[in-house]
Amino acid sequence: MDYLNRLGETFLDWNQIAEVLPSLFAVGLPNTVVLALASGAIGTVLGLILALMGISRNLVARWAARAYTDVFRGLPAVLTILVIGLGFGPIFRELTGSNSPYPMGVAALSLMAAAYIGEIFRSGIQSVDKGQLEAARALGFGYGASMRSIVVPQGIRRVLPALMNQFIALIKDSSLVFTLGLLSSERELFQIGQDAAARSGNLSPYVAAAIFYLALTIPLTHLVNYIDNRLRTGNKPKEPDTAAAVVGKGASA
Repeated sequence: MDYLNRLGETFLDWNQIAEVLPSLFAVGLPNTVVLALASGAIGTVLGLILALMGISRNLVARWAARAYTDVFRGLPAVLTILVIGLGFGPIFRELTGSNSPYPMGVAALSLMAAAYIGEIFRSGIQSVDKGQLEAARALGFGYGASMRSIVVPQGIRRVLPALMNQFIALIKDSSLVFTLGLLSSERELFQIGQDAAARSGNLSPYVAAAIFYLALTIPLTHLVNYIDNRLRTGNKPKEPDTAAAVVGKGASA
């Protein structure tokens, strides 16, 4: 049973876990949430733009969106963070006078998220029946107005579970920002666990950080499953067809 005792001492030293908990709560958790929320918001906006470019009638816009998506989906996340953070970091410092690598970490995560979110949006928009767009055009809506008011909202609604899954991935990918050398007040969960483990020579701080990640991701995973189930089953009988409703109103008028 000695090996079980050794494993317990290595991973479940409660004194080490108790020592690192205040830093995880006060510093690591807020920074991890901010990294995920900020990069998720920026990535969502950029991703929607990429999706619209990807289905555009403009060949240049389509190829630009395709090239961007291929590059940022093809590179390892840690490599993207290092290239953007270390490559553009000096330019950012010269322009702003800030020595913090935190904004560059947000930028790197946002650019990566945009590539994945753009594909999610594109698949959702293209899954909407073409008759929706044709019905709107028949009523006199322009292409842009038809996409903005009818097609895109339906496409976004269909991919909400996939968007939530991408946000969960962002929470986990935020751990890679430590490679940029964050300031003490900017450390996220993994960096705090790593620093404590390096000081103590014990892996229990990593376990403490892992518990915080699980506390963030497991509820979100169940929320994704709930939303997916509601979209597939719960709301179908009650949901009117948007374009058909518009056509009905036009006919009654």
